[in-house]
Amino acid sequence: MPADGFGSVTTSRDDAVTLQPSPDRDCRVLVVGNEKGGAGKSTVAMHLSVALMRMGQRVGVIDLDVRQRTLTRYLENRLRWMQSTGSKLPMPEIIRVDASTDRDLDTAEREETDRLMGAVERLRAVSDYIIIDAPGGDTFLSRSAHTIADTLITPLNDSFVDFDLLGDVNPQTLEVIRPSFYSEMVWNCRKKKAQTSRKPIDWVVMRNRVSPLEARNKQKVGEALNNLSKRIGFRLAPGLSERVIYRELFPAGLTLLDLTERGSNVAFTMSHVAARQELRDLVILLQLPALAGAEISF
Repeated sequence: MPADGFGSVTTSRDDAVTLQPSPDRDCRVLVVGNEKGGAGKSTVAMHLSVALMRMGQRVGVIDLDVRQRTLTRYLENRLRWMQSTGSKLPMPEIIRVDASTDRDLDTAEREETDRLMGAVERLRAVSDYIIIDAPGGDTFLSRSAHTIADTLITPLNDSFVDFDLLGDVNPQTLEVIRPSFYSEMVWNCRKKKAQTSRKPIDWVVMRNRVSPLEARNKQKVGEALNNLSKRIGFRLAPGLSERVIYRELFPAGLTLLDLTERGSNVAFTMSHVAARQELRDLVILLQLPALAGAEISF
């Protein structure tokens, strides 16, 4: 591990393009966060990164998941696939930020703050968007990332088990009783950012791994989320449906937007067309300022 706590995925290759700073453009920070594991954060972060790059945006990513490193492994798989097939695919710049090992809490938090902000500043100089994949737990690094978010994207499995992360509801009326611990953490991060930068955090909750069946539980989760969104102030986004293809693409480092590239051995089906539309819908709903009026070219 590097002494400064940064780790980088080697993305250099013969066709690599050297990024140049763009001081005339704002860089927006998108945090994909949820304190519960298994919600598909890394899948969302990866697909959103590739989608933005295919729209001509320059993207840097930061992996804060110090245990699983799913996004880092995803990009390593992508680089190996390109090297083995000779294909050229959009590849973001990535920085892995490690947790401090210092036993003194104050010292550890200072180190982690310096590492995170250092990574952000490195990428801000050469990126239009920075996407941060937050860990599935309550850590200082995760809270720090939430505080600097311009847009917070929270993937949520479509069940009341995951819903409990956001709030407690009456099981009969689906009325909100009180916000839960993650909602309170986000609220505190929003207040802190407003105090320091006077900028809001746009919080978007996306229903992920949605079943294609119109089950009663699916309808009840939707109603409860609508009630909660009015109470604690987030926007609801269409999520990504449950599809086996997402798990199949990980070993190759590919996304749904890469299936028609040379070397892909996955047959492109109507199901994949529908999945791409879900990704388009998400990009549209995020309402990212730099993309206003832009054509979605995937």
